Amino acid sequence: MKDWWQGRRWRDDRGDTSVQMAIVFPFVLLATVAVIQASMWYYARQIALTAAREGAAAARAYQASPADGADRARKVLSQTAGDSLRGYSVSASSDGQRVHVQVTGIAMSMIPGLSGLQVSQSASGSVERWTVPGG
Repeated sequence: MKDWWQGRRWRDDRGDTSVQMAIVFPFVLLATVAVIQASMWYYARQIALTAAREGAAAARAYQASPADGADRARKVLSQTAGDSLRGYSVSASSDGQRVHVQVTGIAMSMIPGLSGLQVSQSASGSVERWTVPGG
């Protein structure tokens, strides 16, 4: 009796693995694509941050203007962004004491129909200038 039950049970379970994989695999695939998309967004953020920092460093230099910083940020983006950061724009401003450079763009998307995630990074710093001791 025991052998009959074990044999029947084994036959009844045939195909269960295929059904389980058909249910689980789309979620595994979705999780994989989500991780890749998040990585691409993070990489685009790092590109934008690097360009903003480089632009701020250039704009902070002695007798430099915010336009110099914006030009430097654009140059860095043209060399590094590729398809990872699309539609980028750079803005730079200064109040005479501090300079601020902001880079915005769109990260590349792996998901069809999704245009990409917005990326915005900025950097700022004090403007280098001559000062008089005690003044």
